[in-house]
Amino acid sequence: MAGGRTRRLGRGNRTARTDVAGSGRRLRVGRLLLVAVLVVAGAKLVVVQGFQASALSKKATDQLATEKTIHAERGSITDRNGRVLAFSSEARELYANPQLLVKQQRAAHAKDPSKPTAPEIKRKMAAYIARVTHGDISEQQAREALFSDEEFLYFGGLIDPGAARKITNEFPRIGSEYRATRQYPAGNVAANVLGAANWRKDEKQIRGQLGLENALESVLAGENGKKISETAASSSLVIPGSERTLKPAQPGTDVQLTIDSDLQSRLQRKLADYVSKTRAEGGSAVVLDSRTGEIRALANDKTFDPAKPETWTSEALGNPAVTTPYEPGSVNKIITAAGAIEHGIVQPDTVLQVPGQIKMGGIRVKDAWDHGTNPLTFRGVLGKSSNVGTLMTARKLGKDRFAELVKRFGLGKPTGIALPGESAGVVPPRNQWSDTTFANLPIGQGMSMTVLQMAGMYQAIANDGVRVPPRVIEAKIEQDGTRVAQPAPPGVRVVSAKTADTVKNMLRAVVQDQPGARQDGTAPDADVVGYQIAGKTGTAQQVDPKCGCYSNSKNSITFAGMVPAENPRYVVGIMLDNPSSDTHEAHSAGPLFHDIASYLTQRHQIPLSDNPEPKLALRPPKSGAPPAGP
Repeated sequence: MAGGRTRRLGRGNRTARTDVAGSGRRLRVGRLLLVAVLVVAGAKLVVVQGFQASALSKKATDQLATEKTIHAERGSITDRNGRVLAFSSEARELYANPQLLVKQQRAAHAKDPSKPTAPEIKRKMAAYIARVTHGDISEQQAREALFSDEEFLYFGGLIDPGAARKITNEFPRIGSEYRATRQYPAGNVAANVLGAANWRKDEKQIRGQLGLENALESVLAGENGKKISETAASSSLVIPGSERTLKPAQPGTDVQLTIDSDLQSRLQRKLADYVSKTRAEGGSAVVLDSRTGEIRALANDKTFDPAKPETWTSEALGNPAVTTPYEPGSVNKIITAAGAIEHGIVQPDTVLQVPGQIKMGGIRVKDAWDHGTNPLTFRGVLGKSSNVGTLMTARKLGKDRFAELVKRFGLGKPTGIALPGESAGVVPPRNQWSDTTFANLPIGQGMSMTVLQMAGMYQAIANDGVRVPPRVIEAKIEQDGTRVAQPAPPGVRVVSAKTADTVKNMLRAVVQDQPGARQDGTAPDADVVGYQIAGKTGTAQQVDPKCGCYSNSKNSITFAGMVPAENPRYVVGIMLDNPSSDTHEAHSAGPLFHDIASYLTQRHQIPLSDNPEPKLALRPPKSGAPPAGP
């Protein structure tokens, strides 16, 4: 019994020892696993806290940070007197998610029946919007937007940022988005020069679309900046004091034009009225400073309001004064006159026996009135606008010298004005001139120019023979107020000062009125009482596209002149496209020049001429009588 017990006890001890040994092994393995886990966790902690801390911190911050654009302020455009013609202002546009609004309000009403239903809250929103915007967004407009089935939509027009803030604070489910608007306080004044700029939703920026607004985009636009702000978790509310600028915005540069907005407004109205009265198909006019070539006004009969895109029709948006050339007619005779005087071929009182017609290059050219051989002074050739007398003189001047003067007067190439779409006009290459070509060019047919180029020719004569290319930008003004005047382009000597003075004095004959003595010019109605005027009329046949030949019924009527003649301050160029009424004005732009010149003398208080208007001899004096005039 004792032995058996001992055996049982022995087996039990072996079993216990085995269990203890197994438990020890498991404990050691567990400890090793725990140590391994702790080592891995420690290593991970070291990596996270040591190597990844800044990155993870930045990621956590970024999850709460919002980056926004700081919109650059677009530069303003002013006239030469500092009157603002274009500027930008800040606005907001409302938006909403009508479908989400319904879901949220249904849920809120189901949870608390005291809260308004979705239709009720929408009506309340619409009424509040109309009240805060003072009707700029009507209650009906707001209702139609909020009751639509759209997931997302903008609605109403642009509104003041303060009004938008009130609306979004009262109803956070309505949002507002930044917009900038371009304002044109003078309406359509100089619109064809300024062009237009408007908001581009795809770029979230104002961009120039037309005219100088487009051509000067890089100057006016500036450069946007960036800012960042932190928002509270599960909220779009910005944490106070968290906003910081990453990159400041660079405002655009202001631009000052050479345009006088008062003169521009007057020119636009006068031109549009004259075109209407003569039933012309169109018209353009320009006023230049005779010394600097600066554009004081440039107008077309059709224009638009840059702030109202509905007025942006294809006809209104053009700027024919610089983009659309035409055959100038007799205003082009100034080239022959300047060349003939410069080279000593004739003098103002040189008498030409002008026949009723002249044959050149196989064609016969007549004057506008029938006559036999008619003695005219060279001054009279200009004053009476004789085609035959001009061609007689041009033939003596010769093709090469005429071609050189065409080049010096700036024809056949753009003036370089900053306005988009400028045309160079058309001058046939010299190596393609036939005798027939030369029978047309001196009288303003077979070549074309813009109103701006035409005025530039007369500016050269008014400025002692030096042509200064026209310009429309006076200065650029930085945001710190620094004014950077734009340099005047270099002048081009066309003829000598003496020749220019002689031609200028001959052009006075065009506006003189001596019908009894048969010494009247072609535009006595261009004269301004108390002032001496120099100018030239023109009538050119237009090309009929049906046959490619000159039309017998469609004409361009032109006038170019300077005031006052003895010391010109301004040059005015006018073109009427095919006037068709039976009025006297349909055959002459002289009355329109008179109105513009009269306004210029009054506005700028130009002193009256010291001497009475001279009586100039257009026909040779009777035997024994001295020639008249300079």
